[in-house]
Amino acid sequence: MENNDDDEEELEFSRNYFLAKELGRYGKKSTHKLCDIGVVTEEELREATRKLEPKHEKEVKALIGSYKSSYKEWVFKLRCNFGLLMYGFGSKKALLEDFASTSLTEYPVIVVNGYLQTINIKHVLISMADLLLDLMKTKRKSAKSLPKVEQAFNSKSVDDLLLFLDGPHAKEKDSFVCVLVHNIDGPGLRDSDTQQILARMAACFHVRIVASIDNVNAPLLWDKKMVHTQFNWWWHHVPTFSPYNIEGTFYPLILLHGGSVQSSKTAAIVLQSLTPNAQSVFKVLAEYQLAHPDEQGMPVNNLYSTCRERFLVSSQITLNSHLTEFKDHQLVKTRRDPDGQECLYIPLAGETIEKLLLEMSQ
Repeated sequence: MENNDDDEEELEFSRNYFLAKELGRYGKKSTHKLCDIGVVTEEELREATRKLEPKHEKEVKALIGSYKSSYKEWVFKLRCNFGLLMYGFGSKKALLEDFASTSLTEYPVIVVNGYLQTINIKHVLISMADLLLDLMKTKRKSAKSLPKVEQAFNSKSVDDLLLFLDGPHAKEKDSFVCVLVHNIDGPGLRDSDTQQILARMAACFHVRIVASIDNVNAPLLWDKKMVHTQFNWWWHHVPTFSPYNIEGTFYPLILLHGGSVQSSKTAAIVLQSLTPNAQSVFKVLAEYQLAHPDEQGMPVNNLYSTCRERFLVSSQITLNSHLTEFKDHQLVKTRRDPDGQECLYIPLAGETIEKLLLEMSQ
């Protein structure tokens, strides 16, 4: 009897399913579109995130307390010439700065915020060289034994600065400058050249590094030599479950009205990485699109003629290389006008393009 009841329930379920599908064919379709949703502005979204109440405060506090009990161990590893790499979910900014302010008071510390969009790595090296020179002055009784600095650090090359940081300026092995890098995998530091300089810096005799990562692909930035010989990482899993309040302010948000703010910031970041000539070519296309909003775009031949007149390109091959970069970064797309001619256009709203041109001119 029970089996028969189960069979009847399954049969009834199947009938209802196909009946609903049959009725759905003749039902009215909604006229609503996803683009009609009233998406909030950036200010409203950030204000909403600030009002979120933290959860599990007691457990998180106990977790942070367990990390603080390891501060002495971390200092010992730094003195043994290891670099500390912190990873795990949550912002580690407060944890690392607390570690530096409580346990690294005997050493000069410089903080690098890798979550910023642009960072001048040479300025970081100059600041570290200044700190090391001050440290040498306090360590030695006689200034005559200090290394002679023939010229100011800001006029030295990166190689000279690294040579100074690695020089035999002190007999004490415990004389070093500690660099604290928040998000060493951040947008301002993740390019190959900067990572190579950071690795060479970490390998210097008078430098110790403490860094954090948040991207799961961060280890792909380094090769075997950088990990085991130059950075000499000692990995620590320290999830804090803290919100990225500070780090997040420098990233465009996704849930924005029309995505215009996000698109503008993303395009500006991409354009900064291109050559001045490529930026000028993009500017020509943007100005044409603003002046002719009703057209499908700017014909390729017209763009080439204009750029050649302004001495921005010397040949069609040069222009094509710029256009390839634009298309790879989705800054420019192509479509055909009613006459079948291929036209180039920027897939951004007019207001966004105007804002982008204003940022480029600054």
